[in-house]
Amino acid sequence: MAHICTKTNAMQIIDQEALSQCIRDAVRAELQEHFKTGGNQPQNSEKLLSKQELAAELGVSLVTLTDWMKKGLPYLRLHKRVYFKKSEVLNAMQQTIKD
Repeated sequence: MAHICTKTNAMQIIDQEALSQCIRDAVRAELQEHFKTGGNQPQNSEKLLSKQELAAELGVSLVTLTDWMKKGLPYLRLHKRVYFKKSEVLNAMQQTIKD
């Protein structure tokens, strides 16, 4: 099998053990970079919450959360799953209280 190992930047024919070592080295380097930068996500990215996670955080049932979604609670649909940005949900809830 032909593979470019980032350690040498040269095309080599390598066996399974050499490929495994190359992958471990690449993962190790990525993890070191991740922890060196503090593992911070960019400021504009936000962890998406599942329906179960958001319901637990808000202390409501999934049925209640689904009802709120029908009434306009903002959510994202990725493939067949539903996710929420907590900041958007809180903003929408504050707007509802003000209105």
